[in-house]
Amino acid sequence: MTAVFSGLRASELRGLAWDDVEFDCGILTVRQRADRCNTIGSPKSNAGKREVPLAPIVANALREWKLGCPRFAGDGEPRLWLVFPNSKGNVDTLPNIHRRGLGPVQLAVGIAKDQLHPKYGLHSLRHAAVNLFIEQGFSPKRVQALMGHSTIQMTFDTYGTFFRRPRTTRSRCASCRPASWGDCDETRQGWSLTHWPSV
Repeated sequence: MTAVFSGLRASELRGLAWDDVEFDCGILTVRQRADRCNTIGSPKSNAGKREVPLAPIVANALREWKLGCPRFAGDGEPRLWLVFPNSKGNVDTLPNIHRRGLGPVQLAVGIAKDQLHPKYGLHSLRHAAVNLFIEQGFSPKRVQALMGHSTIQMTFDTYGTFFRRPRTTRSRCASCRPASWGDCDETRQGWSLTHWPSV
């Protein structure tokens, strides 16, 4: 649920600490990530350090999860550390998350054939989050910031087809016949509808 509504990368979810979940403000702060060797470190770029809105449904689920979340023993008394840890409160591996989390859920709803091989991974949930952000009317620059992309070009290269063209353009050009494209204002501005991504 957190992945779908936040758009965090798998490494960022695995490295998300309880200290970075601000229930009162409704914010998740991305300060760290867990790499493929399960080492906690900074995000890949400065753009990766960001604040992401915490949807109320996610906040409620996380509050409930926090009550039973495995605690990290470390050197002293067990304490809450990571939001999505393994059973010992430490960094969980991506295959483990797929096997114990995504696989069983997708198997139960008939999407996957077995729990060891979920059809959709965490990165698919990131794409779903972008689609939700765009449906909510977030601007491309806002989506860039929420995704932690270093450039707007990266956002458009990855998610450009999710953005819709303005309604005014659609309604004006809907009345144009293919033979009259030269008469449309949009064509004189250097583009035509053939350059728009499919919706």
